[in-house]
Amino acid sequence: MRVASLLPSATETLFALGVEPVGVSHSCDHPPAARDLPTLTSTVVDHADRSAADIDAQMREVDGAVYDLDEVRLAALDPDLLVTQATCDVCAVDATEVRVAAARLDPEPEVLALDPHSFRDALDDVERVGTAVGEAAAASDLRADLRERVDAVRERAERAVAEEGRPRVAVLDWTDPPIRAGHWVRDMVEIAGGDPAFQPDGPSEPVAWADVREFDPEVLVVAPCGFDRDRAVDAVGDLADRPGFDDLRAVADGRVYAVDGNALFNRPSHRLVDSLETLFACLHPDHAPTAPDERDRVTRGDMTARPSVRPDGG
Repeated sequence: MRVASLLPSATETLFALGVEPVGVSHSCDHPPAARDLPTLTSTVVDHADRSAADIDAQMREVDGAVYDLDEVRLAALDPDLLVTQATCDVCAVDATEVRVAAARLDPEPEVLALDPHSFRDALDDVERVGTAVGEAAAASDLRADLRERVDAVRERAERAVAEEGRPRVAVLDWTDPPIRAGHWVRDMVEIAGGDPAFQPDGPSEPVAWADVREFDPEVLVVAPCGFDRDRAVDAVGDLADRPGFDDLRAVADGRVYAVDGNALFNRPSHRLVDSLETLFACLHPDHAPTAPDERDRVTRGDMTARPSVRPDGG
């Protein structure tokens, strides 16, 4: 089957199932082999070396579609299946646009639009994708492995909560303006043994800085959408300039974490289980097999040494 993937999470899942897409989106960068495939999308927003505020301003100023689909290249690749998403209209090509483009192709490919809104939805999509591409057995095996890992986190979290309670947690997937991470993140905080009250029960949403201060998180996780760890460190530095930042309990206790949001938290692929394990390490480091400081995609901020953020991650 010839499969074109128009979102990074689907590309990650396809590769995990042993299926190499014939084409991908411009954002698909994992695994590294995805970078060598034909690119089918582009964006009018310039992300390179831009601040979170600048990127947000560009998004607001776009008149029309944020993403463009190269229908000429798509037709040349002659896909049997297009995988897209309907969860977030600022993250990838709109599913409606994909269906319209598919209808113009001859023969017309099938369209699979993923629309996860919870942690379970995201993991269930592994099997949806597997079934669609004829790899149901591989998907079932992967899903079983993921289930075991999630259960292991649940068990550790139950023990940790019994000893330490549930810390107040704030997970931000943007910093200027602050946006609290929604969809599957609330579930992940709950499973990992944290207090999920700060995260919305629905899509990610802007939050006033005053509300962050009032919630006063004991753990602050900054995982900006589309940013790697170094950019996340910069984003923490931006937050540090806001009034009252030094008074947050998470800052006082050295429990501010800059996380590679591009690899963790933002994309609803099978790698959300990696994200869950990372989150648990941030919330209950004494109960985790690997401390957050030792994880490749995490940097713990030492705010006593401002304005710099010490990169003591692995």
